[in-house]
This record gives sequence, C-alpha cells and structure tokens, in this order.
Amino acid sequence: MRAPVSLVLGAALTGVFALAALVSLVWTPADVTALAVGERLRPPGAGTLLGTDQLGRDMASMLMAGARTSIAVALVAVGIGMGAGVPLGLWAAARRGGLVDEVLMRANDLIFAFPALVIAILITAVFGPSAVNAILAIGIFNIPVFARVARGAALTVWSAEFILAARCAGKAAARISVEHVLPNIANLLVVQGTIQFSLGILAEAGLSYVGLGAQPPTPSWGRMLAEAQTFFYSAPHLAVLPGLAIVLTVLGLNLMGDGLRDLLDPRLRRAVR
Repeated sequence: MRAPVSLVLGAALTGVFALAALVSLVWTPADVTALAVGERLRPPGAGTLLGTDQLGRDMASMLMAGARTSIAVALVAVGIGMGAGVPLGLWAAARRGGLVDEVLMRANDLIFAFPALVIAILITAVFGPSAVNAILAIGIFNIPVFARVARGAALTVWSAEFILAARCAGKAAARISVEHVLPNIANLLVVQGTIQFSLGILAEAGLSYVGLGAQPPTPSWGRMLAEAQTFFYSAPHLAVLPGLAIVLTVLGLNLMGDGLRDLLDPRLRRAVR
C-alpha cells in the first residue's frame, strides 16, 4: 500500500519546520537576542538571507526560534488534551447513559462555551501572560475535543461482538477500555491529534499576537506578526515571512492529517492502493 500524496506532502512541509525548530536548539545563523539597530529593516538578500527586523535581528534566526516556540506550545497542549480527554471519553463510553456519562459530557459543553482565547484571558488575568499559560489555555480547550472524539468512537466499539465476549469472560469495563476499545480507536485519535496540533499552532500565534503568549525575548511567530504591522509598507517581509511560516506549517499538518485518515481508515484503504 503506497502512502497518499497528501501524507507525503504534509510530512515534508511539517518536517522542514520541525527540523528548523530542532536545529534552533543548538544553532541559529545569528543570536536572536542580539540587537543591531544599525542593521535594522534590511530586505532579504541584503547581506542576510531573509533580512532583519525593526531591531536588527536576523529574520531567519527569528523564524527558526519561533518555530521552536510554536511547535513546543502546540505539542504540549495537544498532549494535555489527549492525556486528559481520552481517558475521560473512554470512561464516559464505558458508563454510557449513566450519571458519569452525563456529568462528563455537560462539563465538556461548559468548557466548549469558552474559546481558547477567553480561557487564556482568564488565566493570564490571574497568573500573567506567558508561554506556559498559553499551553494551559490551549490544553484545557483540547480536553473536551478529545473526550468527545474518544467517547463517540468508543461507543461504536462497545457494540461489537468481541466486546460482548470480553464481558462474558469477566473482564472489567476499565480493562476492556484499555485492552480492546483504545487500540481500535487509536487511528482516529492520531488523526484528531494531528488536526489539533495544527489548530494549536494557530491558537499559539493568535495568543502571542494579542500579547498573551510567549513574552520577549522569546521569539514567536504571532508576536512577530503583531510587531510587523507598523512596518508593513516599508518592510513587508517582516509580516510575510512569519505569516507564510504559519500558513505552511498548518497546511502541512492538515495535509498529513488527511493522509493519515486515508491510510488508517479501512474504508478508504482501497482508494490509496
């Protein structure tokens, strides 16, 4: 079975930015904290690959370090959402129709009523803006997403005959959820995780744009966009480059999610052979 074209393209796009983020941990073309006002607002190619910003910082280095920030925030936030939401969804499915199921789903509805930006405002009003608080806001918003996906998929599995056989064998609901239900919905959770990862990068950029995400001197694509507004006509590369990075990363993750869905869904495997 060959991999779908969307999966290959998505993995390639995502891999470029993931590699840039990893490399930025040990090396960048220039120090992202070093200011060189005399070199400010240089266009791409004028002594530097991608030019400099309003403070003379190298844009290529800023984009690499910004990739590290965006990917780290989104990855940890998705981990929080998946780590808390999947067990809750499995628990609700195992107690379907009961009090536990009803309470968990209504709690999810309550969280859904507050977008990630509103949750971030509430958190930062108490603890102040930071990358950690952005992670908490995005992660909390992801919990009901994974809980609903896990519950919906698990309910279908619970109606299968092999689950009835496991119950007749005396297995407890928790054991059935871990040994039989979770492996059968793992592919759906992987695809959903990829989608939430892309949304997490968008959310991180949005929070940083309004000043609720990573704080200076930590580079962030969203804050780079916010700072570029004043110089849009005189130095458009300040806005175009981080905007393009966000678009391509999200596009790559969405393509990868579509490709994984086509590859892992048994009903679609024949179409990609």
